[in-house]
Amino acid sequence: MHVLFVCNGNVCRSVIAERLTRALAVEHALPNLTAESAGTRALVGFPVEPLAAQAIAGLGADPSDFKARRLKDEMVDNADLVLAMTQQIRDQISEMGFGVAARTFTLLEARRIAHVTGARTIAELHQARNDLAFVGRENIADPIGLSEQAYCEVSDRIAEALVPLLLALAPYEQSRPVADERTGLVIEPDAADAPLASFLAAHRIK
Repeated sequence: MHVLFVCNGNVCRSVIAERLTRALAVEHALPNLTAESAGTRALVGFPVEPLAAQAIAGLGADPSDFKARRLKDEMVDNADLVLAMTQQIRDQISEMGFGVAARTFTLLEARRIAHVTGARTIAELHQARNDLAFVGRENIADPIGLSEQAYCEVSDRIAEALVPLLLALAPYEQSRPVADERTGLVIEPDAADAPLASFLAAHRIK
């Protein structure tokens, strides 16, 4: 499962999520779980914002060797799952091509759906999207210009949503959902059953 994380500048929120995903894949021996990030208004070529780098390191991930990139069509095309940091960014990405909306969510939206429904595939996430009551704004605010504490709070919020979501989805072979956006119909291709890794049951989020 290749995950694309998107925020605005691609020097903070999306990088935290990308590097946390890579660390999680190594920690739990999930070689098929990969991640990258981009920004809709990226500070192209810039490194991770220093306070974001501290937050990444605090999560046990590696913030080094990173340069911000602007979101491109091919990045979205290559992603099995696109996770945006705000609803506005999600909606912008959803309009980038046919079928993109079926695999594009805000991070908090995807986590909520998986938690409430027990969804284990991207297609199941999409199928349940409109069946759940919408509660509040599912955005992760940009901490740029704020305090170190604000960065820690944002990184913790990302981790609390992302880790259980990935541990729910990643042990399963993901087939990209085929969506007819005119009707909302989602067809999930057949996939071989895969056992849920034992670490999922043992994993706890504080």
